[in-house]
Amino acid sequence: MNLLALKPHNIAATLAAISLALMTQASIAQTPIDQTTMAKSATAKTAVAVTAQQQGLAISKENKRRDLGWGDSTADMLMLLKNQQGQQSTREIKIKSLENEHDGDKSLSIFNKPRDVKGTTFLSFSHTTGPDDQWLYLPALKRVKRISSKNKSGPFMGSEFSFEDFGSFEVAKYTYHYLGDDQLRGMDSFVVEQFPVDENSGYTRRVVWIDKQDYLIHKVEFYDRKNSLLKTLSYLDYQQYLGKFWRAQTMSMVNHQNGKSTELQWKNYAFNTGLKDSDFNRNSLKRVR
Repeated sequence: MNLLALKPHNIAATLAAISLALMTQASIAQTPIDQTTMAKSATAKTAVAVTAQQQGLAISKENKRRDLGWGDSTADMLMLLKNQQGQQSTREIKIKSLENEHDGDKSLSIFNKPRDVKGTTFLSFSHTTGPDDQWLYLPALKRVKRISSKNKSGPFMGSEFSFEDFGSFEVAKYTYHYLGDDQLRGMDSFVVEQFPVDENSGYTRRVVWIDKQDYLIHKVEFYDRKNSLLKTLSYLDYQQYLGKFWRAQTMSMVNHQNGKSTELQWKNYAFNTGLKDSDFNRNSLKRVR
């Protein structure tokens, strides 16, 4: 406001103008304080974001830590595939797994039924960092096919699981963000976003529900490369082995985009069976039984 433009005979107008000018000056004087407050607020928001990342990482590390030391295991798996019309087909698979203290786990899947897939074997070497190594032996072709990193988002043997889903969980392969707490099937749970660092991943993120008591995963939502909900995986009927290690007896994957689903039913778990590195050899996939 230009105070020199005020007419001296109009006292009321003058007082009003002066009052307005003083208010304006006070507002201007407060501007640096407001900027400082805004800066502090932005810093606080950054601190909260960092804390959420650290908390998500800590929860995921604890989930991994509690399942260390199982050594090796075998199990029988029944795979149930269901299409949009509700028609089902089944596959019987023998699973062998080997824990690796200095890298990711190794697993071998041997298809026994039905006849058209009998003898198919799938070998996976998970790594703590970098892409996993995976091979698939197809009896009809009589050759071992290496699964490239770019193809690991594809469906595993016609199921709603991808090749990527069959690797072991490794902490360094994701970045994290803690979303908050939730109740899932009556359990107090953490909810954590996990963002794959692999540019070839089929997912932009996973949202994981981990119970607060045993740090077990009970639900995972998978979001595709367009960040749309693609699949939901539910872990059901956990049972404990060797007084420490929990395994879900049922894993149910539902694809929300194509209406299909795949259920994995596990039984006959055995641990410390004496499996060795030499039992997980890509050169002997044709002879595995």
